[in-house]
Order: sequence, then C-alpha cells, then structure tokens
Amino acid sequence: MTGSADDALVLDADRSWTAAEVWDAADRIAHLARARGGRMAVFAENAGPAVIAHLGGLRSGASVVAVNSHLAAPEAAYQLATGEVRLVIAGPATAERAREAAALAGDCEVRSWDDADWDDWLASAPAGPPPDDVPIVPNLLFTSGTTGTPKATHLPPNVFPPRTSWAEFVEATRVNRFVGLGRHLVVAPLHHTGPLNAVRALAAGTPTGVLGRFDAEQTLQAIERWHIASTTLVPTHLARLAALPDEVKARSDVSSLRLVFLTGAACPVDVKRAIIDWWGPVVLEAYGATEVGVTASITSEDWLAHPGSVGRSVAPYDAVVFDDEGRAVPHGTEGRLYFADRTGRGIVYEGDPERTAAAHIAPGVFTLGEIGKVDEDGFVYVTDRFSDMVVTGGVNVYPAEMEQVLVAHPGVADVAGIGLPHPDLGEQLVALVVPVDPAAPPSIEDLQSWCEDRLSRFKCPRQIRLVDDLDRNPLGKLDKRSLRAAQRGAAG
Repeated sequence: MTGSADDALVLDADRSWTAAEVWDAADRIAHLARARGGRMAVFAENAGPAVIAHLGGLRSGASVVAVNSHLAAPEAAYQLATGEVRLVIAGPATAERAREAAALAGDCEVRSWDDADWDDWLASAPAGPPPDDVPIVPNLLFTSGTTGTPKATHLPPNVFPPRTSWAEFVEATRVNRFVGLGRHLVVAPLHHTGPLNAVRALAAGTPTGVLGRFDAEQTLQAIERWHIASTTLVPTHLARLAALPDEVKARSDVSSLRLVFLTGAACPVDVKRAIIDWWGPVVLEAYGATEVGVTASITSEDWLAHPGSVGRSVAPYDAVVFDDEGRAVPHGTEGRLYFADRTGRGIVYEGDPERTAAAHIAPGVFTLGEIGKVDEDGFVYVTDRFSDMVVTGGVNVYPAEMEQVLVAHPGVADVAGIGLPHPDLGEQLVALVVPVDPAAPPSIEDLQSWCEDRLSRFKCPRQIRLVDDLDRNPLGKLDKRSLRAAQRGAAG
C-alpha cells in the first residue's frame, strides 16, 4: 500500500493513492487518450484504477464511455463501435472481453491495469497535465433499448457541466453535491450516472474510496473505517442494509455520514423510514434518468412529511400530468407523468430522432414512461409504469432484448417480459412464454440457459412463466399493465 487512508486521494480494498500518484497516472492517461483520438471507454469493475482511468479520460477532453462490466463482448463491441471509441481501459475481470469487443469494433486499443506492461505504457506518456486547450465534454452512456438496441445519450447539462477548458470545468464542478463534505464512497457500479458524479467530485479534490461490489456489512465497515461522508446508493442497497441483524447495526458507526444520495428506483416506504431512523436525515432521494439527470428530489425531512413522494421538480424541469388523450389533469389526479424542460432540450438520443420524438408529447416536454400524480404542494408521486422498462436492483432493463432472444427458441411461440414486485430488488424481470406445443413445452431450465448463453445475466429473466396466451390486440400489441396486474396474483 502506498501512503495511508488518511492522506489518500483514492483508495480501495487493495491499496491507496496519494494526490500526486492519482494525478500523475490520470495526466498520463489523458496524454495517451489524446494521442489515440476519438472517445475513450472504461470497461472495468469498480476499483481504484477504474476511477483514476475515468479521471484521466475526463482530463483528456474525450467523451468517456462507461461500459457496464457485465456486458458480453458483442454487447460491448456495439457500444465501442457506436461511440467511435479508440482506447479502452479494462480491469482484470474484463480484459479478455474488452479485447474481443475491440476486435469486433475495429481500430480500438485495449489496456488493462493488470497487464505486465501497464506501468511501461503509462511511462511512455509525458509527465504533467496536457495543455488546457480542449473542451471538457459529457460522458456518452447507453440506455436500455425499447426495441432491443441500446441508445446512446450524453449526460445532460444539468448533470455534467460542459466547459471550454479544464480550469472552467473544475470551477463549475465545485457545486457538485459531494464536494466539500469529506470522503466519498463509490459502491454502485461506475457505469451509472450517480456513481459517475464521484469522478467529477474527485476532479475538484474530493477524496474517494471504492468498493468492488456492494455487500451490506462491508459497506458499513468502509463507512466507519474510511470516515465516509457521502455515497450514492439504490433502494436494493438500503433494503439489504435495513435487513441486517440489530447487533450488526448497533456496532456500526455511521456518524460520519452527511449525505446519502438515493437514486435508481422507487424505495419502499418502510425501508427508507428504517434507514432514516438509523442514520438520521441524511438521505436525499432523486428521481430522474441518465438522459435528463435529476427531475425531482426530496430531502429526508420533506419525505417524512410526504412519505412515498419522489419530491418536487428541480430546475430546469416542471412536472405535469396528462391523461391518455394528452390533456393536462388537475392536482392529485393520476395520469401519465411528464416533465417540461424550460431550456427546451428535453431528451436527446444520439442518432435516434424517432426515439427522441417518441419520448415527447410536445417540444421539450418528455416522459420517463411512468404513471403518477402531483399534489397541490407540488410533490410528485410515481404509482405505475406505462412503458416496458423494468427497474431491478436500481438497473433499468427493457425486456425487448430478452423477448427477441426467447422468441427465437424453437419451442417458443410468443413471449412478453414484464416487471413484477420483488422483496429485495424492487422489481424482477419475468418472462411470460407461450409454448409452440402446450402439451410438450420446453423446460424452464432450457429457456433460462438459452437466454444466459446469449445475453448478459442482468438482462435475463429471473423467472419464466408458461402461459396459454398473451391477449394481444388485433394489431398485435400487448397491454403490459394488464399483464402485470394479472400476474401479480399468479403463482411463480
């Protein structure tokens, strides 16, 4: 280990890095990324070197693509090719898949911090920062695809402040909610918007600890050992923390916490109340999406007065609810939840004007696909979903990819993917399968293996149910709200 936790700018379970070490590595990566041109990707599990790689890509002025570390090589190759990535930084668990993906994408160099020549590669770059002569631009991330293909979108201006120089960017980043509180903990995967906030906070000098993956007890231990002041968690994390034995909670010192940024999905009321009772009013919940950032938020104090709400709209957004015919409805009336962007931007999917248009009911007025209501005080409540999206463990999954894979099975006549409640994950992806031959249907195990051989595990259904019919309408469309309602009471 280099240095100690007290003087580390970045640390993980294996070692720590001083500010001089962090910036030396990040600056050299920035030089090397500029020499390659194009975008840079980080395709790696959570670790100190992954955070430093993200920082280097940010410093270079490249639009860094944060690739989900669970993706299979063909899935990652699509993102590398679409993003015109020229340099990939990988970790030990992803290096082989990264090289396979790069070969499929073409014209893409892969470097892993586990390679024998990693230090030599870094040393081949000049020491010191690159010239401050290029704009600092947002990450390019990929959302789940409604039609089976992930869509590229830049982080929006209210999340990532693009600036014409590094100096301007760092100054603008000082308003980041994590800056100035103390050490930040990264435990959610770094391909999500919330955890990527940590990289920008690091750019402004925020010391950062990194856990490889979430484990409730290990997270508590890290909070105490590293004196964590802030972190980003999703409701599944809170549920697992709240479920810990009372004796574990009693011996855990969480007094250093000042801000827990909660995002990713709706949080069960009893879980959130238990965490606030335990940790105090440090939870700030945010509702939004990668494409638009935070659209509504709520403090612990406001949530205790309005349990179940995701908060009031935040600038530049205003919540508005429409009925199925596109007419605005009064306060307290349930309908399709939209947000009006005062800047006129709304949602932008790169190279996909059709999906961009489909998200809007009017210019700059967009939906995240959910049913909700707004009370007279402006507090937003999300009650259901009219889009296909399933939020499982804080991860957004559209069933389309899974549906396309399963329907290709020779024993499957039709399939629909829906989200059903799950006590730990919030929702789980469930496949409803109509067999070709009801008298001799394929086995559940065979269908599960068929999916897992062709998709990342997080895109595969956690449960498969055989059904007689999906009740498609005469145009072949599904009413997934009705399917969800019917299946909630069905035996799994």
